[in-house]
Amino acid sequence: APGFEHHPAASLPQLEGDGYRLRLIAGSGWGLHAPATTFSPMFYAALELDVGARFTLPADYSQRAVYAVDGAVLLDGEALETQRMAVLSAGQDTTIEAPATGQSVRLMLLGGEPLDGERFIYWNFVASSRAAIDEAKERWRAQRFAPVPGETEWIPLPEARKPPESFS
Repeated sequence: APGFEHHPAASLPQLEGDGYRLRLIAGSGWGLHAPATTFSPMFYAALELDVGARFTLPADYSQRAVYAVDGAVLLDGEALETQRMAVLSAGQDTTIEAPATGQSVRLMLLGGEPLDGERFIYWNFVASSRAAIDEAKERWRAQRFAPVPGETEWIPLPEARKPPESFS
């Protein structure tokens, strides 16, 4: 069933080490478990690395990726530019290194195990069938979802833009 959970930053588990700070947002990893409900084995974490610091992303999950939010890093010696995502090979740990010059970097780490079938996404809706997405869209338009606690604004469903009639 659709749902929403809010967990303040203070409730999210953290891990600190030599030049890094990790906050686990969802799932499990590094001996930590985030309070958000998940429906499959996965992790989603924010990582900050000081200048020249290293962090090892273990091969605990078969699907893993790194997104460089703010600053470029090296992944096993290969460059990952800022605002780019790298999908990592399965079965091997990955060393993430912030350059020895410049500034600290912020990254998002994510991964998990393959799901049991295809998934569809539209805006904030994720489902295992297009029919379920269409139903959620209609429920949203009719404002039949329970309100988000503490939220007073209703945001209309984004509609797909029509392509231009012709190109010049």
